[in-house]
Amino acid sequence: MQRIILITVLFLGGIISSLAQENHTVTIDFTGMKSDKGSLFVALYNTKDSFLKERYKGEIVKINDKKATVLFKDIPAGTYAVSSFHDVNDNKKMDTNFFGIPKEPIGMSNDAKGFMGPPKYKDAKFEVTKNVTLSINVK
Repeated sequence: MQRIILITVLFLGGIISSLAQENHTVTIDFTGMKSDKGSLFVALYNTKDSFLKERYKGEIVKINDKKATVLFKDIPAGTYAVSSFHDVNDNKKMDTNFFGIPKEPIGMSNDAKGFMGPPKYKDAKFEVTKNVTLSINVK
């Protein structure tokens, strides 16, 4: 009987623990676009290995008055990074030159910049432990 009670308590404790995990909202305000043409592509990454390869969540938004805002809801606590690009010609991809350098404006969390390559995850990462608001300048 004690074994059944122990198993039941552990089971219910696990359910309550998983329900108690709080999710948050990441709000990102984008500025710096030179026009309202095209769309802004925004990606949220949750691991170093997936950064700039496979997004955790993504949004495509219209630009109004050279600004845009994106809300990512239900984000568990953790470490994340954001990348974005202004698809000025609205061809649904980031245009690059011969060397792979973006021809269209980009923006990263923490204003991370690359040197001889793309920005690093360690420079773009931020912590989510509560609702977070970021400002990113797209240039």
